[in-house]
Amino acid sequence: MTESPEFAALDELSTEELRERAFHVARERLDVRFFWSVLRHVPDAETAASLDGAFNTVGPTIDEAYAMFREFEGHDLGEEEPLLRAKFIDYLLKHDK
Repeated sequence: MTESPEFAALDELSTEELRERAFHVARERLDVRFFWSVLRHVPDAETAASLDGAFNTVGPTIDEAYAMFREFEGHDLGEEEPLLRAKFIDYLLKHDK
């Protein structure tokens, strides 16, 4: 199976660049589900449980989730990095049009 040119281009990017791009798209789409799926895989993910995710607070919740993930910027994501890279690439391939 041959990988697409879009996949290959994204795979060349750093994890941080992928995160920035995916988060930008998710914030524009108000895609809180994407943020929760990512936060489950970052170190100290139990912190994400403190965000309520209520639909009447989608804007603030996305901003809180985004801010929390930014705290991990520049930190080692350990064994979760390949999973997060795959999640970011998949999200961008599906939603960054």
